[in-house]
Amino acid sequence: MSQHLSQDQLRDLASVTDTPVRTKVDRNFGLPTGLYLATVGLYLAFIGLMAALFLNPGLAIPMVVFASFVVFAFGLAGHWAKMKPDNDTAPMTWGQLAARGIDTLSGRLTANEAAIQVLTLPVLILGWGLAVAAVVAFN
Repeated sequence: MSQHLSQDQLRDLASVTDTPVRTKVDRNFGLPTGLYLATVGLYLAFIGLMAALFLNPGLAIPMVVFASFVVFAFGLAGHWAKMKPDNDTAPMTWGQLAARGIDTLSGRLTANEAAIQVLTLPVLILGWGLAVAAVVAFN
């Protein structure tokens, strides 16, 4: 329930200081860097497969743009994770992930389960690219 507070009551409740408040920010994504590098590698492998499969000079610029988007998107997230102020957290190592696992909204996952969950979409996309390559090869 709300109630009206006078200026004197607010002054009594509030504590105002001139010293700056230092904040600790955790911008870490909580998984080993290797999982993110594997994700980038799988996306770039799909783009490379499509570029090699449909070898066309007209597709060179779009393929470079697609690859640049993938690299810049993950690179920006990596730089964001290292930003200041007082961001002294480090990514989890493989050993830490194997020992502790990770909590997600769907429950606790082991290291293998977390890797499968993270890499499912990139592997499916690359598999789709390989299926397209098989169809092109047999036509």
